[in-house]
Amino acid sequence: MPLPTEPSSAAVIQVRNPTRITQGFSQCPQFFANGKPPVLSDQPKLRALCYDAFAVLHSGQSKTPVFVAQRLNRALVNDADEKRTNKFYSDARLPRDERAELDDYKRSGYSRGHMAPAGDMPTAQAMAQSFSLANMVPQSIKQNGGPWARIEKDTRSYAQRATGDVYVITGPVFAADSGTVGSNQVRVPSFLYKLVYDAQSHRAWAHWQANDDAARVTQPISYEELVRRTGIEFLPGPMLQSTGKLQQVSLPGSTRTQ
Repeated sequence: MPLPTEPSSAAVIQVRNPTRITQGFSQCPQFFANGKPPVLSDQPKLRALCYDAFAVLHSGQSKTPVFVAQRLNRALVNDADEKRTNKFYSDARLPRDERAELDDYKRSGYSRGHMAPAGDMPTAQAMAQSFSLANMVPQSIKQNGGPWARIEKDTRSYAQRATGDVYVITGPVFAADSGTVGSNQVRVPSFLYKLVYDAQSHRAWAHWQANDDAARVTQPISYEELVRRTGIEFLPGPMLQSTGKLQQVSLPGSTRTQ
């Protein structure tokens, strides 16, 4: 399947028409390396949402996240032993015409795929928040429970071994002909990515998976390749200027091509 066309220009996202209860990322800079959110081409109906353990840039066009950002470290991962709630809900902070509803996923043939995994949540409240549909995409059932779950587990294992903070950004990529589910026309991703950045070692890598039942865990791609494919500068600002090109890590953990 051909990759989606990348945007021709990039600009710092401005959250449009924020409501009284919609928070900007200024309320949760801790989920971004150096407190700087990603830079991407301007799009309509974008809203920044802060939760206890992650942040979402949500698109009212796709009814999914554009990306979901997290900060992990040894202590946070060790605390992530909360009982899974499985209580999905539609996020009332989003206008009705910009959000997915529970009925959109019913009989769709897709799972409600977490972008910030429930298994990463360090408190009961964070666990409950992770089931917001603003944190979900329509995901292949086999991919979600198989290779994607393994990538999530390996990412937690890496954060437990790391000496400092690890920043993780996860999101969907849509081909021009990607389909939708439900009456609200929630877009189905063609691909999913998970970027991992170790702020101590300045190493970065990204997992890239087709959103289908045949997906397998494969060799990660470089940060530069992820930027090329998505058109998003995930790690902007002084960090890159001061450290130069990020080091691409050799394949971590058990995520080797099978």
